[in-house]
Formats: sequence, structure tokens, C-alpha cells
Amino acid sequence: MRLPILISATLLLSLGLNIPAISETNAEKSQYQTQINNNLNSRRLRFNKRLWERANIYNYRITVSNSCFCIPDARGPVVIRVRNGQPTSITSVATGQPVNPEFFQKYDTIPELFNVIQDAIKRKAYNVDVEYNAKLGYPTKINIDYDSRIADEEIFLTIENFQEIKK
Repeated sequence: MRLPILISATLLLSLGLNIPAISETNAEKSQYQTQINNNLNSRRLRFNKRLWERANIYNYRITVSNSCFCIPDARGPVVIRVRNGQPTSITSVATGQPVNPEFFQKYDTIPELFNVIQDAIKRKAYNVDVEYNAKLGYPTKINIDYDSRIADEEIFLTIENFQEIKK
């Protein structure tokens, strides 16, 4: 008597495993993955921002490259000098000549770079990929794709040659 019940239960269980559960759409999966990535990126941003703030550096020089579909002067690489937390000069690495500061206004200090990352997380960008300096916490690479369906709205920044400037 028990054998037929056991066989029936086994058959039902195996059939039940082959019936798909209510499946998520690709959009739902993508939205869920974006939420997970945003949570991770938020934690990484907070951690590295604290590292930067603890370093207490307000005078420095960085080289920034912006891989965008834009005019060459807006791409760089440029050397940005910061004194007392404010940008004082932006010069082209290639020519040594000043570059229009408006081209790098959103990227001209380390705190501004953190703001770019925070904004992408807040706007739930499709992809936010950031690398940070392990010791000081400042971003060294920022790759943001706000919408996978749109071309040319991405941000690709490289931050190199950080050097603290002593007074």
C-alpha cells in the first residue's frame, strides 16, 4: 500500500520540479541586479569617501582623461591642480596650455568625482563600475552607463598621477 503512494509522490514531485515557477521578466531581473549593484556601489563609495576625508588632503594634482564623444579639449588628458579644495588650473598634458575649465567642471576635484558616482547611484544607472585607490580612497577609474539602450551617454574617466602638493 505504501509503495504506490511513494511512487505517486515521487512522480508528482519530479513533475513539479519541471514546471517553471512564476518567472521574472528580463526587465525585473535587470532591475533587481541594478538594485544589488547600487547597494554594493553605495557601500564602496561611503568607505572610500571616508578614506579620502581621513587623509585630509586639500592640495593636490591629478591627471584626468575623459573618454567621451566630444571635442578633444574636453577629453584630456589634463592636469588639474587643486589648492585648499578648489581647482586653480587645468592644463592640457599634450600642449601645456590652459583648457576651458567648463569642460571639466564636474570632475575638477576629488569630491566632485565622488559626486558623479553618487549621482549615478541615485539615478539608478544601468552600470556603475568604479576603481578606487586602496590607500587614499579617491577614484582612479569611473565607468558609468546610465541607460543600456542609449549610446553616447556613458562616462569613462581615468584619474592618474595623484600627487599631494605640500604648501
